[in-house]
Amino acid sequence: MTSPSLVFLWYPFDMSQQTTRFDFGNGHRPKEPFQLFEQIIKDRGSRYSASIGVVRGRDDIKAFLKELKRDKRYARATHNTWAARIAHEGTIFEAKSDDGETGAGMVVLRILQKEEMIDCVVCVTRWFGGVKLMGDRFKHVQDATKYAVARSKGETYP
Repeated sequence: MTSPSLVFLWYPFDMSQQTTRFDFGNGHRPKEPFQLFEQIIKDRGSRYSASIGVVRGRDDIKAFLKELKRDKRYARATHNTWAARIAHEGTIFEAKSDDGETGAGMVVLRILQKEEMIDCVVCVTRWFGGVKLMGDRFKHVQDATKYAVARSKGETYP
C-alpha cells in the first residue's frame, strides 16, 4: 500500500506554478500604437516616465523599445523596465525585462494582468537621482504603469 503523498513524486513540476493564461475575449488593448508620458513621478532626484503601445509579437516589442530609445535621453536612462502581454490563438503570452531594476518587470506585468491588457507593452523608464529609494521604487513603477494604462484607455489616474 502506497502513501497518498507519493503521488506528488510523479509530477516533475508544481501545478500551483502553472502560468498558462487564456484569452477569453475580454481584454483591453491600448488605443494608440505608441504613447509616452514623461516625468510623471519625481522622488528624491529620481524621475520616472512611462510609455505604452500596441504589440502583436516579439518584433513589435523590439520596434517599440527601439522607437523609445531613439530619444537619447531614454537610451541613456538608468532603467527601461518593461512587460508585454500578447494574445494569439486563444492563449496569452507574457514577457518582461527588469533592465537592472530587480523585480520591476514583474510589477509591470502584474498590473497588465490585473487590468486585462492584451497586445500591449508598457515600459517604465527611471533616471536614478543618487538616493536609493528602497521599496518606494516598486510603488513608483506600479503608479507609472497604472498611469499609462489608464491614459491609454482614455481614463485618468489620480
